[in-house]
Amino acid sequence: MSIDFTSETKTEQKKQVTEYINKVLGLIEKEEVTEEEAAWITKETVDGFRENVNPGFLAYRKTVTEGGQFAAVEWSDNGACFKDVNGKEYIDCLGGFGIYNVGHRNPKVVKAVTDQLKRQALHSQDLLDPLRAMLAKILGDITPGDLKYAFFTNSGTESVEAALKLAKMYGERTTFISTTRAFHGKSLGSLSGTAKGMFRKPFLPLIPGFRHVPFGDIDMMSKTFEVCASVGEDVAAVIIEPIQGEGGIILPPDGYLKQVRELCDQYGALLIFDEVQTGMGRTGKMFAAELYDVVPDIICLAKAFGGGVMPAGAIVAREEVFKSWFENPFMHTTTFGGNPLACAAAIATIGVLIEENLPERAAVVGEYFLNELKKASEGHEDLVQEIRGQGLMIGIEFHKDEIGYDVSKGMFDHGVLVAGTLINSKTIRIEPALTISYEEVDKVVSIFKDVLSNIKA
Repeated sequence: MSIDFTSETKTEQKKQVTEYINKVLGLIEKEEVTEEEAAWITKETVDGFRENVNPGFLAYRKTVTEGGQFAAVEWSDNGACFKDVNGKEYIDCLGGFGIYNVGHRNPKVVKAVTDQLKRQALHSQDLLDPLRAMLAKILGDITPGDLKYAFFTNSGTESVEAALKLAKMYGERTTFISTTRAFHGKSLGSLSGTAKGMFRKPFLPLIPGFRHVPFGDIDMMSKTFEVCASVGEDVAAVIIEPIQGEGGIILPPDGYLKQVRELCDQYGALLIFDEVQTGMGRTGKMFAAELYDVVPDIICLAKAFGGGVMPAGAIVAREEVFKSWFENPFMHTTTFGGNPLACAAAIATIGVLIEENLPERAAVVGEYFLNELKKASEGHEDLVQEIRGQGLMIGIEFHKDEIGYDVSKGMFDHGVLVAGTLINSKTIRIEPALTISYEEVDKVVSIFKDVLSNIKA
């Protein structure tokens, strides 16, 4: 029941709310909490999700809530790990679905955000904010090819929305090609490109003009271009993840992305790379586009873009494409996109990635991780179907969902957080911080091997 703060009869309720707020703020202020405080936090968290957030979350993550353990009430983090409210430490191999590329609470990123916060948190919206200009310049320097102009967002789905609108304005075409197993977000335009039926059905009809073709099937892509052209529904853009993340860590066939680029050039369509999950060093290069020697017309970024400290995203586009927004820069805007705190975080993040050679490190450590996981799965072919990946973006595919759930729960019980892709655990992902140590990798592999030994097909 909501409180009527204008009524004198609600004085006691107002007092209770104020006391509750002060208690919460007092706990935030603490570096350590007592056992009694941890129990209170856990109860309030579970009750709050049940009564005021969404009770579905309590049942959804089977690996961390089974048996009422609720150890998933996280409280602090550092490096490649986080701790729950009871002080138990976990190696984070989920990484916020790819957020923590430079590690949890990277000190350089935290410092940049804290320093900016001391001076100005958000901008006036009217004057020119310097960090947005500086970050855009940096992105122009580090992104592939002639990508130049940046627009800043708060999340991956917002980056995709911006890319779709920019593509529509560029050529006034309305047809888009996406792929099966694609995940581009859940806002209306992004969801139109996403391929998961259970997320789409409740919101149909979505944005018209989207066609889906099998990922990796260049012949079907070519035929779709041809058909669209023949019926006067010319393709505005192809939107594609260079490596599919939520689809199950699916790598493209050799030469596939170059062939997609050639088709786009042939038919005058744009190529949009959704690098929300693959970007910022995850795959062994700063951007996965570099792995495949393909330059898109628009690249979408988010997740790790804010360094695991601030929500931040961006699109970067070629001048020829972006200039349709020159005449009226208010055609697409966002209040908080490109705010000073987010820009400070992104600038520091890029600095850390470059200075510490983290993309290159992801390639080397990722290869080691992948090979060790494959060795650990030997003799368990009845459980494990395939282990694949690129850099520190690894997928372990099992023969059925139930095995994935059991493995995820077993690893969580032993201090390693992993998770399935999208809504199942047939494939679980390994996306740790790019700073993860070899010792931590070995520990994860050892736990994975032990857990497999205790599971029956």
